[in-house]
Amino acid sequence: MTHPAFNGILGQERVLNVLSDAMANGRIASAYLFEGPSGVGKELTAMRLASQAVAGGHPDIEYRIANSNHPDVRVFRPREEGNRNIQVEYLREEILPVAQYAPFEASRSFLIFPEADVSFPQKHPEAANAILKPLEEPRPGVTFILIAERPDRLLPTIRSRCQRLRFSRLPNSVVDSILEATGAPAQARSITTHLAQGSADKALALAQDGLAEELFRTAKEIDQAVDARRPGDIVNLADDLAKSDRYASLLQTLHAYYRDVAAAGLGVAESSWGFRHEADHLRERAARLPPARAAARAELLQATLRILESNANPTLCMDQLLFRLRDAR
Repeated sequence: MTHPAFNGILGQERVLNVLSDAMANGRIASAYLFEGPSGVGKELTAMRLASQAVAGGHPDIEYRIANSNHPDVRVFRPREEGNRNIQVEYLREEILPVAQYAPFEASRSFLIFPEADVSFPQKHPEAANAILKPLEEPRPGVTFILIAERPDRLLPTIRSRCQRLRFSRLPNSVVDSILEATGAPAQARSITTHLAQGSADKALALAQDGLAEELFRTAKEIDQAVDARRPGDIVNLADDLAKSDRYASLLQTLHAYYRDVAAAGLGVAESSWGFRHEADHLRERAARLPPARAAARAELLQATLRILESNANPTLCMDQLLFRLRDAR
């Protein structure tokens, strides 16, 4: 049974049951790795676990924890300088002393690292190696919680020292209910839920000022420009895309659009389309763009998104992408 401390955290019953059982039996691990997509409740779960273990339901202590004013619940986020990695000097001066002497007031202490894969990436192993010793030999009552969207970027030795708990993408029904609670209309919720990919944070951001609907409109415009096959226009469009602070979201939207066009062309049930509110448009588009070409375009977009994640040059990527979309077979 899920502990009341986790009330309101949706779609993560398996993880919450594991943690509830650990709390009930006094078996909270010395180190956890909460892994999974962003916006699904990882940090909130970490804070609820720490608050319950340290405060035990005492409202004054819970208030101190919620306001970052308790010595036994510390949150260490990526640093602002450089690549946002935690430098080994900061680790030794600010973090390791906490791990060495905690707990201070309570019987338990928690060190929480949101975006641990950014703070301690394999490509900058100095701080990662320095934190290994307290992970291997923690003080009694001290728990580390590392939170990572991309756990494979952490050193294998760090991953192996933690109890790994996988957080899932939120079901569309959960995302839709979150959006409905904000008063978003049904059609806007449909687009937003599809683009959010199971992330509540992303859904709420996309719902602001009709952003999801704007992305969908722009995706259709890009598709039209690619099909017009005018090289000059494509070059200008690629330049505009590269300069946009939303190019990743636009490519994700266009990827979802072409998947729906392929589905429409193959006769897949409309209920499974992400943009089914645009069913008539998708059928009309599928009549002119065969499923194989739509699927090839979706694959190109997915590959480009992976390349961009590795810090590739956006301008070069967009130039290549749009011309390859035009010629995709």
